[in-house]
Amino acid sequence: MGEARLRGTKEQRVAELLAASGVKQLTPERYNAYIAWTRLPSAHRMVEEQEFFSNAEESLIGVLFMDRTDRDFAWAVLGRDAKKRFRWIDGKATLTRTEARHGLFAAIKRHTYSDKTVFPQGDEDNDKAGVDLFELRVAEEKLHKHFQILRTLPWWEPARRMLSEMMCHFTDVDGNFVEQFQSTAFDARLWELYLYAALLEMGLYVNKEHEAPDFEVRAGDKKVFIEAVIVGPSPKDPPLEHEPSGMPVPHSPEKIKELLKTRIPIRFGSPLFSKINRPKPYWELSHVQGHALVFAVADFHEDQSMTWTSPALLEYLYGVTHDFLYDDAGQLVITPLKLETHEYQGKVIQSGFFFQPKAENVSAVLFSSSGTISKFNRMGRLAGFGPDNQRMFRSGVRHTHDPNAALPTPFLFEIQQGVVQESWAEGLVMFHNPNAKHPIDPAMFPDIAHHRFEDGHIQSMVPDFHPYSSFTWNMLVTEKDSPSAAAKATTPA
Repeated sequence: MGEARLRGTKEQRVAELLAASGVKQLTPERYNAYIAWTRLPSAHRMVEEQEFFSNAEESLIGVLFMDRTDRDFAWAVLGRDAKKRFRWIDGKATLTRTEARHGLFAAIKRHTYSDKTVFPQGDEDNDKAGVDLFELRVAEEKLHKHFQILRTLPWWEPARRMLSEMMCHFTDVDGNFVEQFQSTAFDARLWELYLYAALLEMGLYVNKEHEAPDFEVRAGDKKVFIEAVIVGPSPKDPPLEHEPSGMPVPHSPEKIKELLKTRIPIRFGSPLFSKINRPKPYWELSHVQGHALVFAVADFHEDQSMTWTSPALLEYLYGVTHDFLYDDAGQLVITPLKLETHEYQGKVIQSGFFFQPKAENVSAVLFSSSGTISKFNRMGRLAGFGPDNQRMFRSGVRHTHDPNAALPTPFLFEIQQGVVQESWAEGLVMFHNPNAKHPIDPAMFPDIAHHRFEDGHIQSMVPDFHPYSSFTWNMLVTEKDSPSAAAKATTPA
């Protein structure tokens, strides 16, 4: 018993070993902020990553993992290559947990004391990966206002850190990604980056070697091509009113209801219709032929529009709306109603995108209201990036898992490490085309919502927590425990 007291608890012994080795433990979120872009999508089927570490400077990352087949342990150390990507530099397998932990700590200490901070792999000159989003490529006066905010303001540091880690691995096929991100196409390029993160998280092999479509993703022998699409602003739209703080004045519920039936379906329809009628159809490209094609669409047509427009997308894609009422027994009765057209300011379009000529070549439409800089900021904050005095809150509405519920459920929480969890794919929804030439197996895109159209009804599979829309409040607390700290930024999604 005396010896046990001397040795202390397991946690104490590990803490002493960490201190002696100059090693610190990382949360899974911080580890993934560095490694998610490096890890092979198939790795989780072979090993289970269990413990995460780094040296004090976080220039070296260590992981202890268990072989799922043999149930023994191994360790690996990763260092930055010539393009600042974390990659394998040292490791050993077929060990006990204790042996693996001791070996990992010793290796981190050894490589730290070598004073080597870059570990070239010899292949960096032969790939196109590696992009610096924040090195200016355009004149200051041409910078997009949202890029300027992201680049300069302290409460966006978590997003900057997350984006910088990701972009060490991102391939700029056209050579103009950074210039467009900084100026004329900030929303479109950000939507692509969000999709890149979510697709990797879902365990898909992501290939960006083709100019079009934007992504080729693979799981086993299944291959899907994804083209990113955004709904942009129109010069014909009336300008939004703004509060003295600069925030746009939200539309009234009555106005939103009207726009969802008129303007918004046309907004979604315009880019989707253009995509299926381009001169060189995607499905005729040699690398796409015989495979599923997905259009991934996000709405940026006005400030905060992505927080309320998604119902119109469902109605436009399937050509149905829904009426609901409660019967005498208090049970919810939903009645689908067929839609023929949508009209706004004299413009009329046909409803039911999936039933239009050529649309059978589109297997599904992917949508999220969360592909914004707020998403990157929250994920960065959960990884521990950002100022110490930063606080972040999120509120919104989520799916209600009650067949008798007609409305979503509100939520509100603070973004805190170890308390809140969020995934990149959270909030994504796939609308499957009932007439698709190449249907998609929902299992290929796990942990997202899936909607199918069968016998005139929408059939849905929805994750436990599925937000429809949200707002994120950012603040820097200028005085300790000050209750009057003012929010510095409020952003959709």
